[in-house]
Amino acid sequence: MRGPYTNEPAIDFSIEENRTAMRAALAEVGDQLGREYPLIIDGERRTTGQWITSINPGNPNQVVGKVAKARPADAEDALCAAETAFKTWKNVPVEGRASVLFKIAAIVRRRRLELAAWMVYELDKAWDEAEGEVAEAVDFLEWYGRQALKLNQRPDLGHLPDEATDYRYFPLGIGVVIPPWNFPCAILTGLTAAPVVVGNTVILKPASNTPVIGYKMVEVFEEAGVPPGVINFLPGSSAEIGNLLVESPRVRFIAFTGSRDVGVEIYEKAAKVQPGQRFLKRVTAEMGGKDAIIVDAEADVEAAIAGIVTSAFGFQGQKCSACSRAIIHQDVYDAVVDGVVERTRDLVTVGPGVAGEATVGAVVDQKQYDSIKDYIEVGKREGRLAYQGENVDGDGYYIPPTIFADVPETARIAREEIFGPVLAIVKATDFDDALRIANDSDYGLTGSVYSRNRAVLERARQEFAVGNLYLNRKSTGAMMGVHPFGGIKLSGAGSKPGGPDYLLSFVEAKAIGEQL
Repeated sequence: MRGPYTNEPAIDFSIEENRTAMRAALAEVGDQLGREYPLIIDGERRTTGQWITSINPGNPNQVVGKVAKARPADAEDALCAAETAFKTWKNVPVEGRASVLFKIAAIVRRRRLELAAWMVYELDKAWDEAEGEVAEAVDFLEWYGRQALKLNQRPDLGHLPDEATDYRYFPLGIGVVIPPWNFPCAILTGLTAAPVVVGNTVILKPASNTPVIGYKMVEVFEEAGVPPGVINFLPGSSAEIGNLLVESPRVRFIAFTGSRDVGVEIYEKAAKVQPGQRFLKRVTAEMGGKDAIIVDAEADVEAAIAGIVTSAFGFQGQKCSACSRAIIHQDVYDAVVDGVVERTRDLVTVGPGVAGEATVGAVVDQKQYDSIKDYIEVGKREGRLAYQGENVDGDGYYIPPTIFADVPETARIAREEIFGPVLAIVKATDFDDALRIANDSDYGLTGSVYSRNRAVLERARQEFAVGNLYLNRKSTGAMMGVHPFGGIKLSGAGSKPGGPDYLLSFVEAKAIGEQL
């Protein structure tokens, strides 16, 4: 019997013993950089002669690893392997499948700093961000294991005197899991563990920027006893294998986290019923946001300033929940702008994640670097450049925190997802105006409101059109099982990961009545 669910506690890197342990993990991982990793299909390793090269964005000349690039024939083999494995995995009792997740969690705990170190290299993540992501992976495993056991309990149904009734959930079949590069350990683990624990098999297509940590996690799944074919590791391009998998008539569901454009394309392709397909595919998709923090006239200004800075610049603004818009009541506007600039200047430092000192590292790659730089130039025409940090020497993809004030609500930097350390500050005349501006967006992922006025907070509960609303706290840092995470509008579709009903995305129900 498992104890009650609790979130995995964070490691405190202000303690020198923990810093020493992290340095040792970084040194151990550093000795393994540059290795080659194969595909994993039906438990067998194979290479293809083509490679996806993963680099350290803080040091682009440093190769983290090379991962085999799958071909269409490999995708077909993975589909066959998943199809075969499903025949037996679906019949493993849920207690057995859940116990595998709990064992994976135990292994991840033991390898916690090692796995975090891989992300420090592969994403230039700060130590606390990387370690926190590994802790979140543990949370996913512990939460979904418990939820699977609950799902297996018979629900209460109405009663007929001459009939015995039952209601059972059955796995769907083969799924395709497409995780993002920004959380390549936690979200990858959650998107994979959820369908697997309820009896499905999956083909895991990791993000091309971060395939090495994906391979390491699949190794952990294997070590814990996941049978061959249940999880097939298949890195590759969307054009060569992604579309083939999404459109396959054998694929029952797609679990995706990534950009809006890719998510919409997946949704469209999955909706088409292919020849021989006898079902409608399920799609769970989380597709980013343009998240706003509203600061009301009656807010605790210092708390709001701290929340904005943390939400805007943590992990280089590369969180889908990051605050990219601050909408400020005119009565406190100047104080908030000045405070955000001052706090950013004093507390946010840019530099390599490996060193363990910086709070903001490099952005993921050259393409993202160029895109963010272009948005900054747009911002200089649309608003007032209130602050821009100093550039970092070297070849890394470093962009200092950048703050624009006096931004019109219709400006591109106030409406389009930038996914970098760029904050647009918009002035509102009152709370009605602020709420209107915040809701005038295609996205609806996270939002925060700072106010001491209870009426304002209650209006936000009802009217702020987001999937995750936070009152008097930052917009980032959702905790698994505490803040089920997922957006509305074009921020996503499907149930919320970490919620009590998420596993229903990967099962179908059967009602059974037997005449007595």
